[in-house]
Amino acid sequence: MRATHSYRSVAAVIAVVAALAAGGCSADDPESGTSPVAANSSALPGSAAAGPPAAGAPSAGPSVSAPVPKASATTRTGACGRTASAKPVAQVTEVKLGVKVTGYGGEGDTEPLPMAIAARPDGGSWLAWRGTDGKVYLGELDCADKLVGKPTSFAGIDLQDVQADANGGVLLLTRKGTCGTGPLCGGESSPCNTMHMIRFDNSGKQVWQQQVTNLTGGRTGYDDGARFVWWYQHHGRLATDGKNWAAYFGVAITVRNGNCVDIHQGDRIQVVGADGKLVSGHRDAASVGCSHAWTSRIVWDPRTKRFVAVCATDNDCRIARPNPYRTVAAGKCDGTLFGGDLVLAKSKGYWTAWSQGGSVRLEHFTTGKSDTTIRTGVSSAHPHLVAYGTGRMLLTWQSGSTMAARVYDSGTGKAIGAEFTIKAKDHSYQAFKAYPDGSAAYPAAGGSGTSIRIARVLPVS
Repeated sequence: MRATHSYRSVAAVIAVVAALAAGGCSADDPESGTSPVAANSSALPGSAAAGPPAAGAPSAGPSVSAPVPKASATTRTGACGRTASAKPVAQVTEVKLGVKVTGYGGEGDTEPLPMAIAARPDGGSWLAWRGTDGKVYLGELDCADKLVGKPTSFAGIDLQDVQADANGGVLLLTRKGTCGTGPLCGGESSPCNTMHMIRFDNSGKQVWQQQVTNLTGGRTGYDDGARFVWWYQHHGRLATDGKNWAAYFGVAITVRNGNCVDIHQGDRIQVVGADGKLVSGHRDAASVGCSHAWTSRIVWDPRTKRFVAVCATDNDCRIARPNPYRTVAAGKCDGTLFGGDLVLAKSKGYWTAWSQGGSVRLEHFTTGKSDTTIRTGVSSAHPHLVAYGTGRMLLTWQSGSTMAARVYDSGTGKAIGAEFTIKAKDHSYQAFKAYPDGSAAYPAAGGSGTSIRIARVLPVS
């Protein structure tokens, strides 16, 4: 049943919102030492007050640009020998899977994600998708973005992300859990599911699995201190430092209120080691990062040796770094605040794409507040950003029934060259992935219920 959270009096909700907006958190949360805003606040993400917006519109051109790099001829790059040329070239490949794929649906952040892709070090890919049979499927793609062998599958009711390394990769997915008896202080029953990392080898077979929520035989979803996955904001992303794997995702947070419990919402960062066990006391982990939170994004920075994360939050309605809160960009709670993706800047710091009122911006930051804002001139509700070779990044967005894209300098943030079209259907919450050869790829809805299209932007020289 679609859950609603417990309802307190209006005065109590206002008091909690005011406390959090001021930067303060009480010690009501037994695991984190914080008390996130209850998810029945009037500033609820996804409501008229705040949260991820509806689908975007076609774009206009950016206001700044940089010279297009000169290249005399095309070249072959990386282990796959993909063609690099002076201008970005997009190609779309239909991958026939032989297994049914869940469709896009309404593309809301509370809805299941249909597919994700991971870049292998050898230039190939791992493609993950949500089937229609309660399983998450995983298939290997070769250099031509074609399926190799037979897909494997794992129990899973929702797919979040997939990342790869030389020995295989990790899936982030959701499984069914148990709510228990409660009782809730108000509202209706909610699903109480669990989030898991699944480590697989180069044959696609499971090596280990680790829950990154905290439900156990002795703790169900409606027990005080529980962290679980429900219908509301819950999607996440993965990052790796080459040994450990970090998951950053939205969670439900159970907090006792007298003889009953309230369900709050925030996000959570958990780090799992190469042995499949949670890394105790990892400095970048957080029981609760942002609250309320949506579009949780994370990246590994080898220069600082830290996992770096950003969220969109109705705590002061902003794009922020979590644990502790640090504002990257100030927004508004008008229902259009959306956080795009997060990439490393050329020399220092990070770029994140975000949208407010359908206007896409790029923000550069290091520890907190943005020091450079690029107003791209793009009109879209859901931008995507990905690293694109050395010193570049690729911004993409929905443009009618296809996608539009433009390359930007990851040092200055200036646009490079003109917009171009990617003939694939956008999804608000899916991600492009960067490849070692300088290309970038995106999984999109296929031409049938048993296929997926891989949209690849080839490298530039």
